[in-house]
Amino acid sequence: MSLRTKASAVFFSFLVLFTGSVMAQQSPTLLAIQEQGELNVCIWPDYFSITYLSPRSQQLEGIDIELSQALAYDLGVQVNYVKTHFGRFMDDLEAGNCDVAMFGVGDTPVRRERINFTQPYLASNMYAVTTKQHPLISSWSDMDQTGVIVCVQKGTYMENAMRKSLKHATLTTVLRPNEREGEVLSGRADVFITDYPYGQKMINIYDWARLIAPPGKTEQFQYAYAVAKGDETWLKRVDQFVSDIKQDGRLAKAAAHYNLTPIMITE
Repeated sequence: MSLRTKASAVFFSFLVLFTGSVMAQQSPTLLAIQEQGELNVCIWPDYFSITYLSPRSQQLEGIDIELSQALAYDLGVQVNYVKTHFGRFMDDLEAGNCDVAMFGVGDTPVRRERINFTQPYLASNMYAVTTKQHPLISSWSDMDQTGVIVCVQKGTYMENAMRKSLKHATLTTVLRPNEREGEVLSGRADVFITDYPYGQKMINIYDWARLIAPPGKTEQFQYAYAVAKGDETWLKRVDQFVSDIKQDGRLAKAAAHYNLTPIMITE
């Protein structure tokens, strides 16, 4: 390595450290993360291929487990996972229980009123799950008929989308995600609506489940990382991380690892 190359490398390292130091001084969140040596990440541990606690290994796995560890590495700290769910994670962010939510959070106008989002990194259609033996439902168009009960998780973007699109079927909601399959198995609902990752869980784990794809694109929902309002420097740092992983291949590698390449956003 030439003296000029060595000097350039040293200067670049100094610039990165200096920029990170200045940014931390401007961001109370970054400053707290560096002082504690820990990045607190909100996750929902039942999100297959996203942030999933494997019943076999009892280890967390998924694209956002891998990428949250990458973010912590970039920041030079350890990662600590805070278990939450879609009905509570905004409260956790606002209370400071976690620094960032990284579990495939849908970017919606209602959520944007309370929290900030980075640029998106995944996007999914909606999918329907019913039983293989269901006498009425074998296609997407079979759902919206009188007498059919469609189940969604309360507070998700699927709830709003189904309220707008269903004209004849009855919509019912549950609080916890895994209640949806219980509603279908018990016969209290005929079908439930989910996204691509959770749909993959259903057909990979349950032999009774039939996954129904829409005939074309449904309303596309984009997933991003979320932070509390009030710290724009921290938002910019996490958004820069998303840009970085799109450019350097870490997003593509993690998506391929968990069979999420079809819903990855690279631009």
